[in-house]
Amino acid sequence: MSLDLANRIRNVTAVLGPTNTGKTHLAIERMLGHESGLIGLPLRLLAREVYDKVVVRAGTGNVALVTGEEKIKPERPRYWVCTVEAMPRVADVDFLAIDEVQLAADPERGHVFTDRILHVRGRQETLLLGAQTMREAISDLIPGANFISRPRLSKLTYAGEKKITRLPPRTAVVAFSASEVYAIAELIRRQRGGAAVVLGALSPRTRNAQVALYQSGDVDFLVATDAIGMGLNLDVDHVAFAGTRKFDGQMHRDLTPGELAQIAGRAGRHMNDGTFGVTGSVEPFSADVIDRLETHTFEAVKSLQWRNRDLDFGSLERLRDSLREAPREGRLTRARIADDMLALENVSRDSEVTALAASRGAVARLWDVCQVPDYRKISSQNHAELVSTLYKFLMGPEERIPQDWFAQQVALADRTDGDIDTLANRIAHIRTWTFVSNRADWLADPDHWQERTRAIEDSLSDALHERLTQRFVDRRTSALMKGLKEKDELYAEIGDDGAVHVEKHFVGRLQGLLFFPDAQAEGIHGKAARSASAHVLARELGMRVRRIASAKSDAFRLDRRARILWREEEIARLEPAEEPLRPSVVLVCDEHLSGPDKERVQERLDAWLAELVAERLRPLVEIAAAQDIAGLARGIAFRLKEGLGSLQREAVADEIRALDQPARAQLRKYGVRFGAFNIFFPALLKPASSELAAVLWALKHGPAHGIDIAGLPELPRAGLTSVPVGAGTPEAFYRVAGFHVCGPRAVRLDMLERLADLIRPLLAWRPDPANPSPPPRGSTGNGGFKATPDMMSILGCSADELGEVLKALGFWAERRQVAAAPVEGGQAPAAQQAEAAGTDPLAPAPADAAGETAPAAEPAQPAAADGAVPEAAADGAVPEVAADGAGQRWEEIWRPRRRGRSFDRGSREAHGHQRREKQSHQPQARDAAAALQAARGARPDAKGPPRRRDHRRKGGKPREEQRPRHPMQASPPAAKVAFDPDSPFAALKSLKAAMEKRSQE
Repeated sequence: MSLDLANRIRNVTAVLGPTNTGKTHLAIERMLGHESGLIGLPLRLLAREVYDKVVVRAGTGNVALVTGEEKIKPERPRYWVCTVEAMPRVADVDFLAIDEVQLAADPERGHVFTDRILHVRGRQETLLLGAQTMREAISDLIPGANFISRPRLSKLTYAGEKKITRLPPRTAVVAFSASEVYAIAELIRRQRGGAAVVLGALSPRTRNAQVALYQSGDVDFLVATDAIGMGLNLDVDHVAFAGTRKFDGQMHRDLTPGELAQIAGRAGRHMNDGTFGVTGSVEPFSADVIDRLETHTFEAVKSLQWRNRDLDFGSLERLRDSLREAPREGRLTRARIADDMLALENVSRDSEVTALAASRGAVARLWDVCQVPDYRKISSQNHAELVSTLYKFLMGPEERIPQDWFAQQVALADRTDGDIDTLANRIAHIRTWTFVSNRADWLADPDHWQERTRAIEDSLSDALHERLTQRFVDRRTSALMKGLKEKDELYAEIGDDGAVHVEKHFVGRLQGLLFFPDAQAEGIHGKAARSASAHVLARELGMRVRRIASAKSDAFRLDRRARILWREEEIARLEPAEEPLRPSVVLVCDEHLSGPDKERVQERLDAWLAELVAERLRPLVEIAAAQDIAGLARGIAFRLKEGLGSLQREAVADEIRALDQPARAQLRKYGVRFGAFNIFFPALLKPASSELAAVLWALKHGPAHGIDIAGLPELPRAGLTSVPVGAGTPEAFYRVAGFHVCGPRAVRLDMLERLADLIRPLLAWRPDPANPSPPPRGSTGNGGFKATPDMMSILGCSADELGEVLKALGFWAERRQVAAAPVEGGQAPAAQQAEAAGTDPLAPAPADAAGETAPAAEPAQPAAADGAVPEAAADGAVPEVAADGAGQRWEEIWRPRRRGRSFDRGSREAHGHQRREKQSHQPQARDAAAALQAARGARPDAKGPPRRRDHRRKGGKPREEQRPRHPMQASPPAAKVAFDPDSPFAALKSLKAAMEKRSQE
């Protein structure tokens, strides 16, 4: 085995299949899996596209782009993206791939592909990508090569013959001359609004801009030559052949089935099926051709174009002889004379050139200059003159092209005026100079000229794109439909506001995806108007669907009526479903929207809604999907989800009491807060979250409460901590909005917990004789409290409204007379307050149990004591101290009603789950309390406020459930009387004196 053959068969894999099989994508992935790699592509346009993809993955500093007209070379690139012609003859990389290897049979470029297939290899892996027709040729030329077949990802079907004016949207029309392309594009502009144009003569920048015009949906048609057969990934649904013959550089001939398949395969990219057919000017395809295109079955490539790579630069004659050398292998055939050989033949007739090409180096330099492509296509003789001029400059004393001459040639192309043909001609010229500037040893300052020529080519390309758009796309009529059967001049249009006009007559309005016809439209034939509007609507809706499907999330909005808006127009609405967090999205559209388009919009809106719910109601979504919550905690989580974020603690009191600490910790992990009055998620109190929750609640539960989604009540304004309860607004609505209804006001859940945090220490405080200190503001020291400005401030309400809130929360108000000033200075104010309230300020305080913030408890209702007249307030809070007409002063004391648990227990979350120990009191305090009770006629061991004698039980202490659970009506205040020495105040005074005496002893 020869060394050349051994190298040829080393680590070669052929990946073969029709178009749309992901071969190029596979090659990119394989290349990036190696430390270094090179991929050769058939077109500069495709090379640029692949380069951009690889740069995203590997970084700009690791990727080089090398084409005939463009070179981007970082200092140490790991990956190379090249055109096949620009590939190095020897590749020093781990991985190498050559795309579209079936082009080795092409008469013009095939010999370049054959040379790379046979001789260029990666150290570890080489991939050959192409059609199945290359399998036998590769097997013969590269024995032992591995083969991988890739099936097409979508189905390709023949759709028959259609007139150009009746082609479906998203169609590519293929012709084989510039004049045919322009004529078809002009026809489509007049009849269907416009078309993008793609020709091989366009620069890559112009070609990309025209493709972008089509891809964006501005036009629905693309008219092209066979240049779309490679290097363009388009969203084409149908390919229509307007011709099947082409000029291949030497003669006109029919396209082979393989060439037809390469073009037809542009339809149905990725997983979308595609169709192909012919226009009215072309004979329909035969059954055999249709079958071959649909099944991708074609004749195998019999021979590959070949040209000798081992050139002899000893002389011009020997160089020409080596280029004419015949291949020695059966699968290879000598290529016909290419542009570079033709240029060599022509310049060899120039005696001055032959005189200069007298050495091996001079001949090699001449062949190098002959590689300049003939972009201008004026004539072979004209191109030979250019080659001769360049060669003479390079062989001159300076061995460089003169800068003044080169600048003059470049300046001739630096103009953007003129028509399409003029601009295309200038682009061909500047591409020639761009190629020359990329030869580092041909110019004194190649970097400067590379930038200069690139800038001129870009400006010319942009100008050409603009001219093409102006000629073949009428922006004003891009949304119009022309070409009704009997009257071509009838057209329809849609205004920016959605108004649809036919022949300047208003026939209806398009809002979102729904057309509202105008029943009063007159002046035109109704049938023709409906037909014209239906066509334009189908086109406009298709464009809107594409924009909706690709729109970002902030393009949509859900309003309070459960409508999904796009551009502030309704395109869908929500309907209730079994799961409150997963309502159904129902499109608002009509028959003008096709089934596939409906699916695309439906999928986009479903995904957007799920994203919206997951973002704004994240705690609910997470706790609903939680797998680490079990038992009673899972039941609480379910009820929180059903309640859309909150539960009234009273409703689940038994379950909460039964929850152990690990279960509570499971719920807290997902953001659940155990409050005194509610179990809720603080994160869901934000305006956006509460608004979405209110909409979802109205969908699911609104009808049961007499609320229609269209008449959803207004949510409390952001920033308000409490609001008046609206008439007819159900409590459940306020709850889902994050508010707790407390009488006439609805209080935000977190503010209600702050109110509880203010009240709790006031109820818990007790005086300590061993460590006297002033009571907190508002505390009575005996299990009651007075309303404070802080309470009204956090709720943003008046004293009367605060009183109603407190009553709704389970507190009751005791209205008592403020005792007169003591006769003697040593009389204790605490004792006076205790006497006035009918309780003992020195009695032991209830223990603070560890646990969650507990709901309000209901204490026994004290009876009126001598010297104080308690009164249950019925009309809300009053000022802390008020005077009646007789000059007596009254104050209002609030106490919780007992419901089995005391409100003045500490919160686990607020106090770090630490249990408090029962407060212990001095024996003197207990003795004083007993004496006070005895002085008032009560048993010393009795608990709670003293009762009147006719209500006293005999023996034992009174049961809590036997205590009155509602405030007793107080009698009118008694008239002021003189100080009675036998009153309890006198007894307290004597007790105080005795205690002081003991302490001194």
